Order: sequence, then structure tokens, then C-alpha cells
Amino acid sequence: MAKIVVSYKIFPTDAEVDLEKLKETIKESLPSGAEVYGYNIEPIAFGLNALIAHIILPEDQSGLLEQLEKSLEGISEISQIQTLMVRRTH
Repeated sequence: MAKIVVSYKIFPTDAEVDLEKLKETIKESLPSGAEVYGYNIEPIAFGLNALIAHIILPEDQSGLLEQLEKSLEGISEISQIQTLMVRRTH
């Protein structure tokens, strides 16, 4: 069964947000069936870093992408998310 890999650039509310704690919060908030593949940190400016999250979703569950985005938007330490890539993998 194929899977979907989604990469998001996640902007924290400010430079004081602990990105390690944010990673755990994201992992805990994922809808059932979604899992984190990995993270990267991207410097933005003036000490602010964005978190690049790579998340794997099963292809056969409809509406899971929307649930994922709503759960990310509901995290108080996140100011904005930007979809970088959505691709199908095996």
C-alpha cells in the first residue's frame, strides 16, 4: 500500500519556543494513522528557527490530511504552517 509524505514548514510563535518540546507536541497531536518521519531545523532570522516536519500518512484514509492540518493549527506554539511538499511513496 502506498503512503503519502507531507513536508510542512512550521513557524513557532517566537524565538523562545523550545523546538524539542514542540516536536513532542506535534507527535502527540497527530491523528491516528499519521506518523512523523523526521524533522529538520531551518534558520529564519534573528534567532528564529522554523521546524520542517516530514509526516507519513496512509493513502487509503480520506480526510486525514485535513485532520493533520487542523491538529497542527491547534497547537498554541505554532503561528503558521506552510506546505512544502506532498508526494506519494511506497
